[in-house]
Amino acid sequence: MKKQILAAAAVLFLGAHTSLAEQVTVFGPWLGPDQENVEAVLAAFAEKSGHDVRYVGSDSFEQQIMVDAEAGSAPNVAVFPQPGLAADMARRGFLTPLKPGTGEWIRENYAAGQSWVDLGTYADQNGEDHLFGFFYKVDVKSLVWFVPENFEDAEYEVPTTMEELKELTEQIVADGETPWCIGLGSGGATGWPATDWVEDMMLRIQTPDVYDGWVDNSIKFNDPRVIAAIEEFGAFARNDKYVAGGAATVASTDFRDSPKGMFASPPQCYMHRQASFIPAFFPEGTVVGEDVDFFYFPAYAGKDLGKPVLGAGTVWGITNENAAAHDLIRFLQDPQAHEIWMARKGFLTPHKGVDNSKFSDPTLRKMNDILLGATTFRFDGSDLMPGAVGAGSFWTGMVDYTGGKAADEVANDIQKSWDAMK
Repeated sequence: MKKQILAAAAVLFLGAHTSLAEQVTVFGPWLGPDQENVEAVLAAFAEKSGHDVRYVGSDSFEQQIMVDAEAGSAPNVAVFPQPGLAADMARRGFLTPLKPGTGEWIRENYAAGQSWVDLGTYADQNGEDHLFGFFYKVDVKSLVWFVPENFEDAEYEVPTTMEELKELTEQIVADGETPWCIGLGSGGATGWPATDWVEDMMLRIQTPDVYDGWVDNSIKFNDPRVIAAIEEFGAFARNDKYVAGGAATVASTDFRDSPKGMFASPPQCYMHRQASFIPAFFPEGTVVGEDVDFFYFPAYAGKDLGKPVLGAGTVWGITNENAAAHDLIRFLQDPQAHEIWMARKGFLTPHKGVDNSKFSDPTLRKMNDILLGATTFRFDGSDLMPGAVGAGSFWTGMVDYTGGKAADEVANDIQKSWDAMK
C-alpha cells in the first residue's frame, strides 16, 4: 500500500494542467535520434502539465553547462551524462535539491533503489548532503556475449554464477578450445575495457561501500582489496589458454575487433564480456537473440553479495529552479515517461512499474530484466575518478598489467598518480 501511495502521489499533478503554466528549458547531451526520443517524452510532459518545454542538445554539454551556470544563465534542468559533473555543480551551489519524498520514491520504485539514491546524493556548497539527481535512461555493462550455436554444438550451458563461469572456462580449455576474446585496444584510450572488468570484479568480491571508497580514493588504489580485483581480471586475461591469441595480444587487439572471433568457423573464442553497445561492431547482419546472445556477468554464489550490476546512465538535476522543473522530475517518475522511450530504442530503466511489453525489441527487454534483477547498481568507476586517473593511469596501468607487470606494482603506480593531484 505504501508503494501505491508513493506512486500515486508522484503523478497526481498529471491529471490536469497546472494552474500556472511556466517555461522549462532542458539542456542535455543528446543529438540526432536520441534528441528526437527525449523530445517525444518532453512533449508528453508538456501535454499533461501545460508547461512550455524546450530541449537543447549539445556535443559540448559538459563544458557549456558550467559556463552557463557561472554566468547565471543555466537552463532549468540539466541532463548529466555521468554524476561526477553533477556532484561538482552541487558543491559549487549550482544545483537545487529535489523535493522531499523523492528519495523515498526511488527506494520504493527503482530496482536496487538505494543505489540510485546514493548516486544522486551530493554535498552542497556547505558540505551538507542532499538528493540532487534523478536517474533516467540507463546502460548495462555487466554482460557476457556468446554465439548460441557454438554453445549448442559443444553442449555448454549458460552459467548463472561466477563459480560456474570459471568452471565453463576450464571446460572449454579441456575441450581444446579457447574460452575468451579480450581486446583493450582503443587508440589513445587503449586500456579502458579492462577498467570495466576490474570494476565488475570489485562488485563481485567486495561490498558496495568498498567499491565507493575505491572510486573516491578513501580506499587507496593499492589496497589489497583493489589488487585482488585486478588479479581476478588477470585470472582471465593473463592466461594464455583462456584468451584468443594468447595474453600477449590482449592490449594490442582492438576492442571493436576482439569479439569477432566468436563468429569464426571454427570459433576462435566462445565468450566476450562487454557492454550493451558492442553489437554495433559485430559482423554485418548479425541478429541479437538469434546469431548472438548475452547473459548476466554472474556473481559468486559463495560470497553472498547479491546481484551487482555495473553500468552508466544520465542524471537529471535542477540548475535554475522553478515549479515546472520540479513538475518535470515528478513526471519522470511516471511509468509513461519511460515507456515512451522504451517503445523506440536505446532505453533501459530501473523503474519496476513499467510495462515491459512496451520495449521495442526483446533484446532490450532482456537487458532490462538484468537491470531490474540488480540488488546493487554502481556507476562505471573510472568515469567517476579524476580524469588523470580514470582516463589516464588506470588505462595505462591495465595495459602494463596485461603485459606482465605485477598487480601490486600497477596499483602502486596508479595510486602515485592520484597522490600527485592532491
